[in-house]
Amino acid sequence: MEGDPEATVNAFGKIEEAEVGQLSFLANPKYEDFLYTTGASIVIVSETLALKEKIKSTLIRVADPYSAFANLLTAYQEKIASALIGIEQPSHIDASAKMGEDVFVGAFAYVGKDVAIGKNVKIYPQVYIGDQVRIGDNTILYPGVIIYHGCSIGSGVRIHAGTVIGSDGFGFAPQGDGSFKKVPQMGNVLIEDQVEIGANCSIDRATIGSTIIRRGAKLDNFIQIAHNVEVGANTVIAAQAGISGSTKVGSGVMIGGQAGIVGHITIADGSHINAQSGVSKSIKTPGKAVTGSPAHDYTEMLRSQAVFRKLPEMEKRIAELELLLKQLKADQPGI
Repeated sequence: MEGDPEATVNAFGKIEEAEVGQLSFLANPKYEDFLYTTGASIVIVSETLALKEKIKSTLIRVADPYSAFANLLTAYQEKIASALIGIEQPSHIDASAKMGEDVFVGAFAYVGKDVAIGKNVKIYPQVYIGDQVRIGDNTILYPGVIIYHGCSIGSGVRIHAGTVIGSDGFGFAPQGDGSFKKVPQMGNVLIEDQVEIGANCSIDRATIGSTIIRRGAKLDNFIQIAHNVEVGANTVIAAQAGISGSTKVGSGVMIGGQAGIVGHITIADGSHINAQSGVSKSIKTPGKAVTGSPAHDYTEMLRSQAVFRKLPEMEKRIAELELLLKQLKADQPGI
């Protein structure tokens, strides 16, 4: 620490806007100039930062300012959540449901038959939890979350408002008369520990077996995960992406916004899928980056884009060459 050891804070603030009594951080060098003008009482900075001039704030030097600030925000949020305890009314909790210690159930929530809920779980208003659902310790279900029957949610999971877990997979068998017969979806959804799912996502239950979201995966808002999909550990998926049925996504994969992945393929560990890419074939090489629709190797795509930008110039040069060739043939008929 550098500065006033008695400095105190009671709120957070962006470094360019923070005031006295607020805590801020500096992780991006582009914002360094604000360090010398900020009103923040305390700023978390890198241990290697060299100051260009005097500052008013107290500094706390750490190895990774962004992660340190995130840890503080998490601790602050957990403190707020820990104050939520008890059962609000009106709400419905079936007599057969098992509730852990320090659980919060908000008004108008519904907890079905044979549900098992762990310790310190926070269930916000208007959440629906179907029969035989399992929820681990320290999980948070924000307002309007719907969990269909038989699904399993791990510990330390956060599911944001409006998300639906365990709705029917899109399974219909074509009939001879051109109609479609619904295929019953008898499986469930299994979400492992430390997963975070954004608002208004839909994760379909499996036809048979489980749709699985592995430990530590992070899903943004407005994401569709189809039946029997498996999303690997610590994979991150940006908003509006969709994964079709029975596709297996490896660990540590990064999927950009609005990307679409067809069904019944595999995505190797560590793959990078660029935003708006359409993946129609398996990615078998770990760590490979793809882009475009249909998606192909990212580096090759960049080379193609470089050529594409030159097409108008190339067209002009070809026209000139054709004109020269025509004149040459006119001057020398034997060519």
